[in-house]
Amino acid sequence: MNLKREIPLFAIVLLPFAYLAIIWNQLPDRVPIHWNIKGEIDRYADKADLLWIPILLPLLTYIILLVVPKIDPKNKLSKMGKKFQNLKFVLTIFMSALALFIIYSAEVRSLTNPSYVLLLIGILYIILGNYFQTIRANYFIGIRTPWTLENETVWKKTHQIAGVMWFVGGIIVVISSLVLENQINLTLFLIITGIITTVPIIYSYFKFQHLKN
Repeated sequence: MNLKREIPLFAIVLLPFAYLAIIWNQLPDRVPIHWNIKGEIDRYADKADLLWIPILLPLLTYIILLVVPKIDPKNKLSKMGKKFQNLKFVLTIFMSALALFIIYSAEVRSLTNPSYVLLLIGILYIILGNYFQTIRANYFIGIRTPWTLENETVWKKTHQIAGVMWFVGGIIVVISSLVLENQINLTLFLIITGIITTVPIIYSYFKFQHLKN
């Protein structure tokens, strides 16, 4: 592991922990941890439960992305080099930002706008869409179906299609998060997410069958 290269990621992972430590004494014993689509609090928990947010989001994500290249049977992720490091950087930043947003919402006891979370996810979709075409066949990241893992061409073509769909879908999610009401925005988000995840899977099957025949 290149320690110098990982130091910025360490700092990003630690940000939510540091923020939580700063506000810890100001928090009440019971804090909100869940909101409905209207932004109303519908669940409280002990403030100690907030510790799980930075643990399960940025820290766990970083650890997984640190380990998977070393246990990848085909060693394809390691060969991606800088591209995989950039992807790890993006995903860690996203999870850290999401953790900070949740902790802040618990602190002020208000979810300013539920669509902000969907806005963040939309941005992530855009970024992942840009990266899909550069991901090599592996067992951990990407559209991992029996057909993409079986055939390099199917993997490549599927991720070309998925890349475009995730990029466009992400743009729609971002725009809708800025202009639509929460309920309509959530419905549209679920529809888009369903389309960009299922269509590439179905495509990979038919592409594999076409090449096989």
